[in-house]
Parts: sequence; structure tokens; C-alpha cells
Amino acid sequence: MMNWENLLSLKRFGDTEKRIRNKENEFRLGFEVDYDRVIFSDSFRSLQDKTQVIPFSKTDFVHTRLTHSLEVAVVGRSLGRLAGKYILENEPFLVKEGYLFTDFGAIVASACLAHDIGNPPFGHSGENAIGHFFKNGKGKQYKNELTKEEFEDLANFEGNANGLHILTKNSKGNEGGLRLSYATLGTFIKYPKASIPFRPTTHVADKKYGFFQKDKMLFEEIGKELGMYDYDTHKYRRHPLTYLVEAADDLCYTIIDFEDGINLGWIDESFGLEYLIPIVKDKINTKKYRALQTVKERMGYLRSLFINALVEDTIDIFSTNLPTILEGNFKESLIKKSRFKLEIEDILKISQEKIYRSPQVLEKEITGFKIISKLLNKFSTALVNDFRGVPTSYDRLLLRFFNPLWKYEKKETLYETLLQTCCFVASLTDGKAIEISEKI
Repeated sequence: MMNWENLLSLKRFGDTEKRIRNKENEFRLGFEVDYDRVIFSDSFRSLQDKTQVIPFSKTDFVHTRLTHSLEVAVVGRSLGRLAGKYILENEPFLVKEGYLFTDFGAIVASACLAHDIGNPPFGHSGENAIGHFFKNGKGKQYKNELTKEEFEDLANFEGNANGLHILTKNSKGNEGGLRLSYATLGTFIKYPKASIPFRPTTHVADKKYGFFQKDKMLFEEIGKELGMYDYDTHKYRRHPLTYLVEAADDLCYTIIDFEDGINLGWIDESFGLEYLIPIVKDKINTKKYRALQTVKERMGYLRSLFINALVEDTIDIFSTNLPTILEGNFKESLIKKSRFKLEIEDILKISQEKIYRSPQVLEKEITGFKIISKLLNKFSTALVNDFRGVPTSYDRLLLRFFNPLWKYEKKETLYETLLQTCCFVASLTDGKAIEISEKI
């Protein structure tokens, strides 16, 4: 069973001495520094020009990856604090060591803030386009020169693994990347496994993978420091607070996409009443609701009540199942156990029909797929030719173009060269990807 003393490790990359909670500067607490470092990073700021689901609207506000991440962090902070209060009440030794319920909120909020930091432009079609390039496109030619694990990292490119890569990436003068605490990094890792073996289990932690082969040693160091490694099964268990990050994300995209759809007129407001009222009926102030004049005001009010109800429900589920979670045997996301499960499924169903399959979203995904495929084709060719010592004049021009946008480093292996290409393309914003595509 995992224990909280290990799970709350303040260790950072490069530390030579153990960090003690009681000796932390309360005005510059390590877990809160994590939040600051993420929010001031270039990779986080780039999320302002990355599509969440709905393409940017010229007539109305819709959520980007940035606004979504900020909202998830707010919800995650509340979940973390409530969970921390419960844990400290049951683990008095943590109180003696100086831990506060706000520590848990800071860890979860920091991981939430970074949860989409590795996602490519153009939504989930970006990940699919990178994978397609290696499975079925020109990138397939490299398959026999890579190990199965290396090729799978590329053919099933995963934004979560890229997120860990970004947060911990070494560069000259910047060893260890953002140097976040291991507690925050462990909480960030939703899927504590490599791309192979696939492990087609029913456990939510096996749904995807969480680190590239390049980052395997660092992942193992983090996992063992936090006590996530199970020496009986030789597998890594999920950090308990990761369930709260996942819940905050699930909760936000369920309601926020739905709200955007209603505000844009893609979904009739009557659906909002039909699906949300059963969830918020015990909290709604009918007089206040009827006084609201616009659809946005009414939906904003219902959304706040929805989030409040789901936060309370989620903490009940987390607290009740905490022993099973600490054993690594809780197999579902918290929202799957919600007493509002049927209502949430109804909301997601109407969002799927009216938003995710809308012509506007499909058009964005098709455009993004074509652009990313084109960029991968051009830049992978240039980087691989340079790696092999046979760059053409055009390749050299592309490399000059590449370098100001990404610190180009000639790699020692073909795998690292191709991974660098993928990570570069994934780092681009929607607008920058379109601009580069048009230029080349």
C-alpha cells in the first residue's frame, strides 16, 4: 500500500538532500512554487492559441486549452483541499510534519494546470495526425530502424507523455526542465506505464501511456521516490491525487463544452434545463434564477451549481474508496462512480451529437490533420537527413527556420531525432502551425 509520507515528496530534480515540510518557507512553499513555474512557462502560455474542442469564434467567446486548464486548476484546488482535510484528519503524523490541507490543493492545482501542456494543436486530431504519419504515412519507413517501444511512442503519440517530457526536459542551462516537486509530477502522470506493453485491462490507469522511452529512467525515479512501484506485480500504481486531477478535468469538460454549445446556439437552452436541473435542484435559488436576463447568465449560474454539486459528490467517492486507491486497486475514474452518472452521460451524449460532430469541429479537425501531416513530412525529412549527415540545401533552410522556434539539437539516435520532430510540431499553436504550413 502506498503511504502519504512518500506520496507528498518535495524532492526536485537534482536535489542531494531530503526536503522537510516543517522547514519549508511558508511564503514560498514548494508545492505553490510548482504552480508558479507552470503558469509562467512558455508551453503553458501557448495554450491560449490551442483549440479545446470548438474552433475559435469571431463572434463569441469559446474555451481554449488555456482557459480550460485554468478552470480545471480552480476545481482541482478545491478537490485537493477537501481531500487534504479528510486525509489529515486520518493521518495525524502528517500534521506533526507540518503538512496542511492547502498543500494537497496546491499539488492538485499545479498538476491540473499542466494537464494539457503536451497536447498538439487542433485538439485530439493533432495526436491522431502524428500517429497516422508513422502508422500509415511516410513515417512508416522508419519502423524497422526503431525498437517496438520507440516506434509505438511515435505511432501512438500521446499528449500526456509529451506533457511529462515538456515539464522535465533537460536543456543547456536548464537541467530538469521546470524542476517541479516529485509529488506534483507523480500527480500529473495519469497513466503510469510505457506505450508497450499495451495492458488491455479495465483499470483506468492502463487506458493510455504516460511517458516516452526517452523519459523512462526519470519516470522510474519519480515513481520509486513516491512509493508508486509495486514490487509484487512489478508495475507502477497511480498516485492517489491523480484521481482528483482526472475528476476536475472530466467535470469541467462535461459542463464547459455543453455551456459553450448552448451559448453559441448549437444546443437549445431547454436541454440545459432538462439535464442540469436534476443535478442542481437541491441548490438552486429559483427566484434568483428567474431574475437572470440572458442565456449566458442562466447557464453560468447553473454551471456553478453543477460544479459545486459534483465537487461534493467526488470527494465523497474519493474518501470512501481511499484505502482501495492507496492499494492501487481502484479501477475507474471517480466520475464513473458519481450518483449523477446517468445525467452526465446524457450531457455528454448531446454534446457528442451537437458539438463534437458539428461541421465546424469536423472542418477544424480535417484542416489540422492535413497541416500536421505536412509539417511532419517536411521537418522529419530535414532532421533525419541532418542526423544521417546528408542534408539538402532545402533541409538546411528548414533547420534554420526550425531553430528560433525550438532549440534544435542534433540527436544521437534516430528515435530521439523523430521524437524531437513530433514534440516540435506538438508545441506549435494552431495559428503558428497554419502560418508555417503556408510558408513552406
